[in-house]
Amino acid sequence: MKLLPLFLRRPVEAVYERRLAATLVGLPRPQHVGIMVDGNRRWAREAGHTDVREGYRAGGAKVTTFLGWCAAAGIEHVTLFMLSDDNLGRPAEELGPLIEVIEETVRDITAEGRDWEVRAIGSLDMLPGTSARVLKEATAATAGRGGLKVDVAVGYGGRREIVDAVKSAFEEHIAAGGDPAELVARFGIDDISRHLYSPVADHTDFIIRTSGEQRLSGFLLWQSAYAEMHWVDCYWPAFRHVDFLRALRSYAGRERRFGK
Repeated sequence: MKLLPLFLRRPVEAVYERRLAATLVGLPRPQHVGIMVDGNRRWAREAGHTDVREGYRAGGAKVTTFLGWCAAAGIEHVTLFMLSDDNLGRPAEELGPLIEVIEETVRDITAEGRDWEVRAIGSLDMLPGTSARVLKEATAATAGRGGLKVDVAVGYGGRREIVDAVKSAFEEHIAAGGDPAELVARFGIDDISRHLYSPVADHTDFIIRTSGEQRLSGFLLWQSAYAEMHWVDCYWPAFRHVDFLRALRSYAGRERRFGK
């Protein structure tokens, strides 16, 4: 069957989207969603752009839209994987524009009038120039907002986060006059969970990755122990509301047993 022309496709998709949304009423929703915003450069190349920054810009704009969908769906917490610690090794001419777009995106989602409490998590001090300060100042202004909780993972690595959590637990114990050997004897899961980058994200319900790739790439390794995964074939800038609703439908149909 030939594809419908664009002027017919959009109304048909709108009807389908409304029906899909109606089927989700009363079904389980994830409380914490992790989203891997993958495929920006590939989208730009396939769209005919010679400058991959166009993909970064389109991807950054989609972040704000996506958070609006999540807030409307009643999701409480979102973690956005925007830059891994491995990505920091990219050439400066490629890394610089990406970080600029991340800064612009964070400024947008932390703007006055948005009821989102935003945190930047990861190895921020590894970022070049003044980027860490820009991100920290922008997100600090959202402290105490009562709406959607948003963690922006920048310079983030799941293995590094676990190592940092262990270090932080021991530093806290020693600073309080405790014996390191005593902490070793009783060290447990909660000691790591309490010292993760985000204090409200010790577990994740649902992880979505765009671009068709099917791997975690170090994202939320500790928190995703029992997370449901959803892979989407489209690139992040092309991710639609209907794709989001389909992801929620997929989640609602899972039987979550948490290893039991």
